[in-house]
Amino acid sequence: LFAANEAAILFYRQALISGGEGLAARRYAERRGLDAATLESSEIGYAPDGWEHLAGYLRGKGFTDAELLEAGLLTTGERGGVYDRFRKRLIFPIRDERGRPVGFGGRALDEAKPKYLNTPQTALFDKGGLLFLLNRAREAIRAAGEAVVVEGYLDAITAHQFGYTNVVATLG
Repeated sequence: LFAANEAAILFYRQALISGGEGLAARRYAERRGLDAATLESSEIGYAPDGWEHLAGYLRGKGFTDAELLEAGLLTTGERGGVYDRFRKRLIFPIRDERGRPVGFGGRALDEAKPKYLNTPQTALFDKGGLLFLLNRAREAIRAAGEAVVVEGYLDAITAHQFGYTNVVATLG
């Protein structure tokens, strides 16, 4: 499951930087004040609009639908088929305190609901048991003797961009 999530990070990153659809996501991130270095260091990506972009990519890497469902990367449709959970969203990889990729948060770039969508509860992802960016903030929290907890992904990432590295975010 960690390997599937790591491969998904690479897919989403490539979709963000390769032009085309990713351009709107990059522009959204720029409007929110994120620079190119922050997009890269935070591994922010883009989930293309479509039902099987990620699924096809990960199947090509040898992952099964069962594994991708278990990781929360795919979801099941009403008719029983599977498709990409995240579509047309800015993607924020979520790592546990040890830096292992456990899930994703996706921000809609249009009026889609919900505005933010997380990986569902999985063997790796427990929304209530994780803090976003804790893996990157641990040492700064220890050095400062405090953690600053903010509301969302972009708040935490922006704080880190400007040198406030003892900042983490809740996942909802």
